[in-house]
Amino acid sequence: MTKQKTMVKEVMEEQEEAQEEIKEVVIDESSLETEEEPLETEKKKEITIYDIPGVGAATAEKLSESGYDDLMSLAVATPGEVVDASGVTETTARKMINFCRNSLDMGFESGDALLKKRSKVMKIKTEVEAFDQLLGGGFETGAITECFGQYGSAKTQIAHWLAVQVQKLEPNATAIYIDTENTFRPERIIQFAKGAGLDPDKALQNIKVARAYNSDHQMLLAEKVGDLIKDQTLNVKLVVVDSLTAHFRAEFVGRGTLAERQQKLNKHMHTLIKLADSYNLCVYVTNQVMSKPDQFFGDPTEAIGGNIVAHNSTFRIYLRRGKKGSRVAKLVDSPNLAEGEAVFLVEEEKINDL
Repeated sequence: MTKQKTMVKEVMEEQEEAQEEIKEVVIDESSLETEEEPLETEKKKEITIYDIPGVGAATAEKLSESGYDDLMSLAVATPGEVVDASGVTETTARKMINFCRNSLDMGFESGDALLKKRSKVMKIKTEVEAFDQLLGGGFETGAITECFGQYGSAKTQIAHWLAVQVQKLEPNATAIYIDTENTFRPERIIQFAKGAGLDPDKALQNIKVARAYNSDHQMLLAEKVGDLIKDQTLNVKLVVVDSLTAHFRAEFVGRGTLAERQQKLNKHMHTLIKLADSYNLCVYVTNQVMSKPDQFFGDPTEAIGGNIVAHNSTFRIYLRRGKKGSRVAKLVDSPNLAEGEAVFLVEEEKINDL
């Protein structure tokens, strides 16, 4: 009996050991499965500029500081721009650009996909019926709208009014105001805020103003808007540059400097286009005019900046004085709207219908 009990006990112990081994195998297999999951996650991990072959941390930092903080910004850059930003050789710059282009989906989009994307576009209303109809509902986000005209034609008044009206678009909507001619007045914002039915103090808090002292400073401020949006998580829906060409006109005098001026202006406009497209915000720029002495018929005024500003602006509006203190806005260029005019009044607390 004792031997039988001993044998039974040994068999039971063997069975328990076998079960423990099975458990260990199951645990090992499950651990293997969990180890594979991070590998799949790693494959799906988004590629950054730090992952570009041959780019060290120092080079990546230089690129990021110069505004090339993602693959798309590098993919659309020229080798010369990358060389200037990072200090690498032209060959290395070309390899970096090619890697970014190969890593991104740089293909075409269908028309219906773009139509869906267009559904995200918002309109900042002026609440002047004729003006809003002229612009298809208001000043459009994702685009640059240029207003040009002589002094006193209400360019700056519209800038102040839009900085207030944009705050009705979304909760905590913010306006960035780049002031190049010392024309921003917080007192005017208070007046307009009262006319728009907003709290004047809150309206002023939602407008971030920067004074630009020269063209380089102006360009730098525009480049820093993207960082401001990312770092402070501001809901920026409007960027105002008032005026766009004042510093360029003053600093580059004579025909000999025209090419350099236009190159810098072109770069500045492209920065603004990128802001509008990347963050779905409205860019409103005011522009000065000059008289054409060789034009004998019609209006001799012409916007500063030539074709560079004209081609980079999505909508172009010519402002002029009308009868009895009114102002006339004429839409002279648009990709989808017909030319037309709207007459409005600039009053103490709002911009109003005639």
